[in-house]
Amino acid sequence: MQIRCALVGMPGSGKSTVGRQLAHRLGVSFVDLDHRLEQHLGTSIRSFFEAEGEARFRDIEAQVLADVVRQPGGMVLSTGGGAVLRPENREALRQFGNVLYLRAAPEEIYKRVRHDRSRPLLQVGNPLEKLRELYAVRDPLYRETAHYVIETGRPTVSTLVNMIMMQLEMAAAGGGDAATEAPAAVPQNASTDAPQDQR
Repeated sequence: MQIRCALVGMPGSGKSTVGRQLAHRLGVSFVDLDHRLEQHLGTSIRSFFEAEGEARFRDIEAQVLADVVRQPGGMVLSTGGGAVLRPENREALRQFGNVLYLRAAPEEIYKRVRHDRSRPLLQVGNPLEKLRELYAVRDPLYRETAHYVIETGRPTVSTLVNMIMMQLEMAAAGGGDAATEAPAAVPQNASTDAPQDQR
């Protein structure tokens, strides 16, 4: 049986970077939902947001996610930050496979994304305050959706991937519980400052 898992979390939490390396380690395909959406839309997510609004975007996001999770075979799926907002998306992700929440504090995320102009929800006067607002709404939804919560802190990407592999091995052995908190014993001086999902 091929492994299928999805990464959820705030914009800038590391889902795309970690997901790509995790897929490589597992020997399965990697799908970035944001990239798939931009292919479907024929434009950038930011441009679509500005032209059509968030509600229309969420409609299309739900359709594309439903198509992706129906694809057979092993896969690591990196979702957009707002993919968990709709109940049907949360259910689809849980049915898809192991869901891992890469949890990072708003202040930590702000350090990573403060110069990134591609994220439509953060193009506001006070992006840190916006991140705190988004986190307050979304953190409970990420936790509701996830089988495991991975505390990202400031580890290297390879450390995060190792932590996730450990969780997946425990799950395969029958030792995992829903929304398990992964150990956060990781280096505090390393960084995952790579551009991540846009929402």
